[in-house]
Amino acid sequence: MRTPELLAPAGTQEHLETAFAYGADAVYAGQPRYSLRVRNNSFKDIAALGEGVGRAHGLGKKFYLVSNIAAHNNKVRSYLRDLEPAIELKPDALIMSDPGLIMLVRERWPDQPVHLSVQANAVNWATVEFWRRQGVSRVILSRELALNEIREIREAVPQMELEVFVHGALCMAYSGRCLLSGYMNHRDANQGACTNACRWNYQEVRHSHDQTGDLIATSGVEEFQPREMLLTEPNRPGGFIPAYEDEHGTYIMNSKDLRAVQHVAELASMGVHSLKIEGRTKSTYYVARTTQVYRRAIDEAAVGKDFDMGLMDELEALSNRGYTEGFLRRHLPKEYQSYEQGSSNSGSQQVVGSILEADDRWLTVSVKNRFEVGDALELISPSGNLAFTAEAMEGLNGGPMTCAPGSGYTVRIPRPAGTPDGLSYSYLTRILQSVG
Repeated sequence: MRTPELLAPAGTQEHLETAFAYGADAVYAGQPRYSLRVRNNSFKDIAALGEGVGRAHGLGKKFYLVSNIAAHNNKVRSYLRDLEPAIELKPDALIMSDPGLIMLVRERWPDQPVHLSVQANAVNWATVEFWRRQGVSRVILSRELALNEIREIREAVPQMELEVFVHGALCMAYSGRCLLSGYMNHRDANQGACTNACRWNYQEVRHSHDQTGDLIATSGVEEFQPREMLLTEPNRPGGFIPAYEDEHGTYIMNSKDLRAVQHVAELASMGVHSLKIEGRTKSTYYVARTTQVYRRAIDEAAVGKDFDMGLMDELEALSNRGYTEGFLRRHLPKEYQSYEQGSSNSGSQQVVGSILEADDRWLTVSVKNRFEVGDALELISPSGNLAFTAEAMEGLNGGPMTCAPGSGYTVRIPRPAGTPDGLSYSYLTRILQSVG
């Protein structure tokens, strides 16, 4: 069995440090102007990019530079000029999708490894073989593939490295090639400016018709009445599609989040080279928690341990839109059905702070959300996690407190017995509910 690389998102230098602290083998970050995450990208100049690449290499890790827009002519003209200083930093690979840009890079820098982005939608072995012949060294497979299809590709093109997404947001469009954001508010998802219009809260508005028959708004949002609709299409009799609206609105285009931790062992047994976590715009806590869970899943699969269903519980701690396996399996066995939820939830835990300092007696916490004495808490750290109850709390002046009101406060709580060493990049969460 191949031990696959664990690849984590790095929207900022702090995300990069967090990912490596929790066990990532590599990170990926966007090239300014040429990747699909313009927002929340701190690698905005060559100096910041150089710091990230240097830090990764100093730790013996890898740094992949995402350069995967669908480029129009104006960006093709400037592309090689803007890429040259980044190439000099020696990223371990460029993640690209545009065939023309790939051609230009291969001509200019033939020794620079190129990974084919998921945006290129590789869904069959012939496509993977085509890109191998173009000099691409790894293909990031489309999210729309089943496990048996991934295995067939692995067997048909054994020379090509394969990468598979295992966690994170899914898109209503084919691997993200969506026009909805551009249509709704003129921000093109394929140029890195997606506004996630598919996940907005749409509600019905009072309306009438103008003189031409077009719908026009009158005043306000309709008073909510729960609605259920059953849709059909005349040319497909008997094919019914339910649609629902509740007091929160309707989210008919909003996909659940991908969670494939239960398939890590099978993907490893196929010889998949890299397992990828989505989320360059997510929090550092998200990076810490997902990296920690998938690191453990990979390590346990490597030594032949049976899958621990508790790993799925740990991912429930994160805010999510409900989890799905996506297209990996068409029919889920009964033991997984309780994990398939139809609506978004805030997770079974809420991050309430990050650890600033730790001594023999106290943990100093930078507060993110309210928590109180007596709350059930969990310490999340690169060295391991620890559940405990907050027995006391004090301010920095030593005065007793019963609660940390919220963001902007710094408090101390007694260091619980069994606290692991090495609390850099550690978080405190409040346990909201049990799962399972």
